Amino acid sequence: MATSAVARETVFALRRQIAKIEGTLPERLAAGERARARADGNAPDLDVAPDITIIRRGLAVASPDAFLPTGVERLDAALSGGLPKAALSEIHGLETRNAGAVAGFVLSLVSLILKGQALPVLWIGTSEIFREAGFPYAKGLQGLFGIAPEQLLFSEAPKLTDALWVAEEAAKMTALAAVILEIRGSPHRLDLTATRRLHARAQSAGRPVFLLRQAGEAEPTAAPVRLIVSGAPATSRRTIAGPLADSIGRPAFTVSIGKSRTALLGQFTLEWNPDEHRFEERRPENSVAVVPASRGGADPAPAPGTVVAFPAVGSFAAISPTAGNQPSRPQRPAHISPRRAG
Repeated sequence: MATSAVARETVFALRRQIAKIEGTLPERLAAGERARARADGNAPDLDVAPDITIIRRGLAVASPDAFLPTGVERLDAALSGGLPKAALSEIHGLETRNAGAVAGFVLSLVSLILKGQALPVLWIGTSEIFREAGFPYAKGLQGLFGIAPEQLLFSEAPKLTDALWVAEEAAKMTALAAVILEIRGSPHRLDLTATRRLHARAQSAGRPVFLLRQAGEAEPTAAPVRLIVSGAPATSRRTIAGPLADSIGRPAFTVSIGKSRTALLGQFTLEWNPDEHRFEERRPENSVAVVPASRGGADPAPAPGTVVAFPAVGSFAAISPTAGNQPSRPQRPAHISPRRAG
């Protein structure tokens, strides 16, 4: 009996350690097994609070308070409730020109986090980052996102190692509503081990940590969610009389799910409502195929237009090839022969 209890306790400890590494909680035992474990007197306490994640048969079940919903029903459903509040989330911009869109999207998330609370948010970056992309405009923070300038703090580090150290120390502080770490490119120091430490600190403090990746390839990280963000074309400004011609409407983002807990991928076009401080999904009424259907289908490729030959004019007549000096078809090089259309 004692040997069985020790073995069961070892299994419990291993489960908890694996769950701690993966960022989840171990599977809850059945009522009968839990009762037998307690009867042995050597099993650890297995009571789990009702508001935390429970892993059962590989599926994660969590309370709604564990996630930050974006307000877009389809996106939240694909993310199984939204972005995790106590975790590392990666917001990735594939190109440098998307830095403004990525920053605006993260500020939109910060606006959702700060609703009803006065805690500040810390934005960490290297000198290179702030010199290249600049700092958010204080007046725009208040007008577009409802963020008071004093609620957004900045930490400019001379090197990436310093920025990572500041982020790790800040991630465990409950006095901050969220931590943002902005990284450029794919540095070697931002490896899986570094992101695991950030993720563990975020879990311990119960606060979100956003990793902004600018102009870098997607690499393995400990973040359970990766969103790839770029700017989307803005629509015309909406008025009572209808769309205002030649005007610029709300900020828009193209958001793709690169990685998620549910492994559900998708792409969404979101608009930020600066008046109500919430996201709205844009759905085009009429969709157009990017690539035409195959030949003989319902939507065949359009026929080419009429080809017009222009006669040589002026000095170009001397170098214009004539039918007499062109090589015969067998002598024509293969690389300049016409390509097949089908």
